[in-house]
Amino acid sequence: MLQSLQLKGGCMNTEIKRSRIQSLDILRGLVIVLMAIDHVRDMWSLEAFQPEDLSQTSPEYFFTRWITHFCAPVFVFLAGTSSFLYQVKINDTKALSRFLLIRGLWLILVEVMVINASWMLGFFWSEWGFFLQVIWAIGISMIALAGLVWLSDKMILLIALLLIFGHNALNFIVPADLGSFSWLWKMLHESGYHGLNQSGNWGVYFAYPMIPWMGVMAAGYVFGNVMTFTLERRTQWLYRLGLAAIVLFVILRYSNVYGDTAVWEPQQTMLFTFMSFLNTQKYPPSLLYVLMTMGPAFLLLILFEKKDYKWFGFLRVFGRVPFFFYVLHFIVIHLTSMVYFKLFHGEWFDLANTQNPQNWPDFYQPSLLRLYVAWAVIVVFFYYLCRWFDRYKSTHQQWWLKFL
Repeated sequence: MLQSLQLKGGCMNTEIKRSRIQSLDILRGLVIVLMAIDHVRDMWSLEAFQPEDLSQTSPEYFFTRWITHFCAPVFVFLAGTSSFLYQVKINDTKALSRFLLIRGLWLILVEVMVINASWMLGFFWSEWGFFLQVIWAIGISMIALAGLVWLSDKMILLIALLLIFGHNALNFIVPADLGSFSWLWKMLHESGYHGLNQSGNWGVYFAYPMIPWMGVMAAGYVFGNVMTFTLERRTQWLYRLGLAAIVLFVILRYSNVYGDTAVWEPQQTMLFTFMSFLNTQKYPPSLLYVLMTMGPAFLLLILFEKKDYKWFGFLRVFGRVPFFFYVLHFIVIHLTSMVYFKLFHGEWFDLANTQNPQNWPDFYQPSLLRLYVAWAVIVVFFYYLCRWFDRYKSTHQQWWLKFL
C-alpha cells in the first residue's frame, strides 16, 4: 500500500497540474454548508441540553448535531490534500514549506482576532479569554506539515497513522498529571480550558488539540497522491479507503474495546441504540470519530467524480472559496439572529453569549424549524456572495487575495 502511494518523482495524471479537481471542491462545499447548520443552531436555536445526550435528546436534535460531525475532519483532511496538490503544481518543497508556515501563522491570527470577535462580538482581551477551534487546528497542523513535507510520503503516512490510531492510547494521561504543564496536555491531546491570569477567570479554551488533527492533515497530504491517479485507479482507491474505514469503525465500535472514550449501550429503542452507536467523541476527535466521518467522505468523492448533477455546481461555489465563507458566516449568523429576536420579540437577545438557560428570556424557545429556515436563507445569501468573490478572485491579482 505504501509503495503504491509513493509518487514523488513518478508519473501522475497531468490534468492535475492544469486545473482544480472539481470533486474536492464539491466535497469541501458540502461540509461547509453542513457546518453552517451547527453554527446557526448555536446562535438561533440552542437547546438547554446537549443534542448528543441520549437521556434528553430526540432523534431530530441528535441528527441535526451528528450530521455536522463530518465537517471538521473532512475540512482538515482536505487542507492537507490541497497542500499536496499545491506541491505538485509548484514542484518546490522549500516554497511549499514556507507557504505552509506563513499560512499556518496567518490562520492562527485570524482565529484569535477575527473568529473570536465574530463569536463574542468583542475582542478576546475584553472577555473571558479566547478559544482555539478548527481554524487554529488547520493553522497549527500546517505549521507541523511545513516540517513534515521534507520527509518521504511513506514516513509522513506512518506518522499520520500513529497520531490518528495511537492518540487514544494516551487517554489514561490527564492534564493534572503534568502539574504546571497541564496546559500543554490540553493543547496537545485533551482539550479544555486553561486560565492565564492569577484568578483563572481569563484564559484560553483549547477546543481542537494538536495531536489528532495534525495526524488528520498529514494523512490528507499523503492522500493527495490518490487524487493524481487516473479516474479508474482513483475510484478503486476511494472504494478501498472508504469501505475499509467504515468496516473498521463498525468492528471497533461494536467491540467497545478501543478508539473512543464513550462506549455504546443498548437503549430503549432500536433507533436510540443506533444513535448510541454513532455517538462518538469529537472533543478531542477519537479514532472512531475520524473513521466514522472519513469513510463516507471517500465514497462521496466517487459520486462527485462520476456524476454531474446540477446541485453539485451549487456546492462547488462554496468549495472554491471556503475560507471566505468561514470567516464571514459567523458575524452574519450572529447579527441576523439578534435582529430576528428584536423584530419578533422586541428585545435584543444574544444567544451565542447567553449559554446558561437560566439567563434566557421567557420568550425564547428552541425551534428546529427556525434553525433550518435561517440556515437555508443564510446559505442562499452566501451562495451569491461566494460566487461573486470567486469570480473576483479569479480575475484579480491583488496580494491580499492570497490570504482568503
